[in-house]
Amino acid sequence: MTVIGLGNMGTALAAAFLERGHPTTVWNRSPEKAKALAERGAQVAATPEEAVTAAELVIACVLDYDALHTVLDPVADRLAGRALVNVTSGSPEQARDFRDWATARGATYLDGAIMTTPPGVGSPDMMFLYSGSQDTFTAHKETLDVLGDALFLGTDPAVASLYDAALLGLMWATFNGWLHGTALVGADQVAATEYTVLANRWLGGAVSGFLTRYAAQVDEGHYPGDDATVDVQIATIDHLIHAAADRGVDNALPELLKAGMEQAKAAGHGGDSYASVIEVMRGKGRANA
Repeated sequence: MTVIGLGNMGTALAAAFLERGHPTTVWNRSPEKAKALAERGAQVAATPEEAVTAAELVIACVLDYDALHTVLDPVADRLAGRALVNVTSGSPEQARDFRDWATARGATYLDGAIMTTPPGVGSPDMMFLYSGSQDTFTAHKETLDVLGDALFLGTDPAVASLYDAALLGLMWATFNGWLHGTALVGADQVAATEYTVLANRWLGGAVSGFLTRYAAQVDEGHYPGDDATVDVQIATIDHLIHAAADRGVDNALPELLKAGMEQAKAAGHGGDSYASVIEVMRGKGRANA
């Protein structure tokens, strides 16, 4: 296969293929970035045209879609009959547009989202999300599994990018919640490592169970308040806000969360489960019948 783009992630992708014995051609605008891979057996293409024509499977991992077009537009006539897997970060709409661009030039297209940082590439525990041509995914799944657990999300090329954005939002929100909690207990001399043992257990057990239960409620549009209502959550988050304020910990995050709960209550969801806050996020804000 060919890997185009040798930033930290592109280099990690190529290295994973080489480690598993896959003949790999690489290209980067700055040739010096290919030196270490060449020492490990990679073939270094001198031009994008040479890189594209070297393999049936072409994986593109560059800075953004402008860079992607800069590299591939001049060699578009060489893409016919090849499988193009694009793991460049972008929006769902850009993924659809680039699928149209690629298929118009005779290539089959998969859009991909890498749900790890470069050190995680090659681990079967890391998710790599793909959407677009199912035939392309099926034909190359064994190769793509070298990078991580290859998961096909559907034929709409936008879906992988959409999931990427949603999962990153979940990650950042989790990070910030954990950091706020770490600052809170740290004010009383509790080590972050000590707190995190319980945080991981809580997230992987009870919180994971809440998400599963609430997901069904969201799909049904019905939010029975049979565990803890929004009213109860509003009262409970005040304990967090007061504890943090007493310790000089910034309260921007819990105040934001409380504001969302209060909006849900004002919309008639005070007696519903926390999942009903999604109605505020959706801009509906209506009470359930």
